[in-house]
Amino acid sequence: MSNEATQRETGTISINTENIFPIIKKWLYSDKEIFLRELVSNGIDAIHKLQHINVVEQLKLLEDYAIDITIDKDKGTLSVKDNGIGMTADEVRRYINQVAFSSAEEFVRKFKEIDDKNEIIGHFGLGFYSSFMVAKKVEIRTLSYVDGARGVYWSCDGSTAYELAEIDRKERGTEVVLTLSDAEKEFLEPLRVREILKKYCNFLPYPIRLAGDQVNERNPLWTKPAAEISDEDYKNFYRKLYPFAEDPLFWIHLNIDFPFNLKGIVYFPKLNTEFDVSKCNIKLFCSQVFVSDNCPELIPEFLTPLQGCLDAPDLPLNVSRSYLQNEPQVRKIREVLAGRVAGKINDLAKGEGEAFAQVWEDIHPFVKYGMMRDDKFYEKVKDRIVFRIAGNKNYTTLPDYLQRAETTHAKKVYYANDEAVQSTYLKLFQKQGMEVLVMDALIDSHFIQFLEMKNPEVTFKRVDSELTENLIEAGSQKKIITGPDQKNDDERIEAIFRENLQEKEHKVKVESLKDDSVPAMILLPEESRRFQELTRMMGKKEIDLFKESTFLVNSANPLVKNLLGINEAGKKDEARLLVDQIYDLACLAHKSFGKERMEAFLERSTRVLELLSREVKG
Repeated sequence: MSNEATQRETGTISINTENIFPIIKKWLYSDKEIFLRELVSNGIDAIHKLQHINVVEQLKLLEDYAIDITIDKDKGTLSVKDNGIGMTADEVRRYINQVAFSSAEEFVRKFKEIDDKNEIIGHFGLGFYSSFMVAKKVEIRTLSYVDGARGVYWSCDGSTAYELAEIDRKERGTEVVLTLSDAEKEFLEPLRVREILKKYCNFLPYPIRLAGDQVNERNPLWTKPAAEISDEDYKNFYRKLYPFAEDPLFWIHLNIDFPFNLKGIVYFPKLNTEFDVSKCNIKLFCSQVFVSDNCPELIPEFLTPLQGCLDAPDLPLNVSRSYLQNEPQVRKIREVLAGRVAGKINDLAKGEGEAFAQVWEDIHPFVKYGMMRDDKFYEKVKDRIVFRIAGNKNYTTLPDYLQRAETTHAKKVYYANDEAVQSTYLKLFQKQGMEVLVMDALIDSHFIQFLEMKNPEVTFKRVDSELTENLIEAGSQKKIITGPDQKNDDERIEAIFRENLQEKEHKVKVESLKDDSVPAMILLPEESRRFQELTRMMGKKEIDLFKESTFLVNSANPLVKNLLGINEAGKKDEARLLVDQIYDLACLAHKSFGKERMEAFLERSTRVLELLSREVKG
């Protein structure tokens, strides 16, 4: 430097805090690699300013703009050079010595008040001074665009002392040279530096060159008009961001200029068991400079699976979590995302039904959660949510279901949460042409109550909670009284079960169902079952639902009819055997048996088969 200098001055920066640099080194950023992002961003900003002046003052500068990073392992230096606006000596004094250092002093005063030091990210104009996290000496060589300007040299070794000199320099722009500390030699490795540049600077609008080789792509897809982008372009961009992921379900291109600036492309991914829906997966940029891939404050909680990129130029480059939590624009970004997703769901629902159904299987838990958390979102999508009809792959909206149910079960929605376990009940409904909705997601028990709150005239009933009149034989009310006991057959059947049933607390009810294939079933009261689910979720002792359940016996079933004859023939042991077997068959749909009960059930099943084979042989 000395042979370049024509004038030189030294001085001490007038600040009151002597230990400012150790604090900056320790607390400025949680990741030291950020220093390279800050220096490159400063260079981009210098180019932007020169371009603006070029237009305003008609300087007619035609050269290509770029940022060049060079590494000298022998000298232990890393330099970042731009061909932007440059600085005069007075500007170096003002922006480097005065403005930045006064900001640094403010930082030192305030940092001790912050509980989480990882939240300290440059609200104090400290981007340039992030260099001192990794460097034991920082030098600046710069030349302003102004006619007649002279080159300027500035250096600082991490103390409050600095050196400023006038030098001969021909290239307009600024070069920052870092002599790296012994502990930070990793930043002299080209692969490590390239990795950092790809992470933070990949989409910057000017070439970023490392040893002459351009490392960035410059023009991210979100900067292009949506009309010029094909579906394959969107998918290719997604594959670049997430190389090992399946193709996304859908995407939304954002290009908002008012009331704030927001650009980007967000994708709803194809979910799998390895996908972490609790983590924010959006990459946040500020004027195409990467800021963070973990900013959950920007995304509505119910849309955390969203992936992709958001570019918010109005947010500060060094954005902290505490800032995001208190910034009104962040709330508006969340509202925009929720509104755009709602709009996309409406668009998809208007298209081919089968295609929407495939998407719906992945997104419905998040849509339902969003409806419960956000009234505006609910209003936008309430008529588009769909439910699968049990027994087939068809889907229906709730209004359409209720309209078709007007003549059979008006204002009542029957649903199943386990088609396999509740198959006996479903068969009864399906044989009578009654539709049952499948609501088997974890969120559905809460969503059902939410829908009932929003639609007070509508009630939801699980298929095993009650029997609608449509399933009962119309003439079953006319019971013929016979025999000396003056009872009808249904009353006699009820007496047999009450006498032989071991679980005496059960309510026993006998009905003649339109389907004679089912001998009996357990009906669990809807309200009690929901309360049980609530207590289970809260970790409290569960109520015994079976004490409140109804044991419904189907008098139309041949086995039940035979049981009546067996009992009247005096075969009490066989009657008790069949009662126990019919009861256990009904219970299998609701709970698993313990070891002893399963052994008893299997042994009884063998005895029933023996009786059957004996009858056939006889």
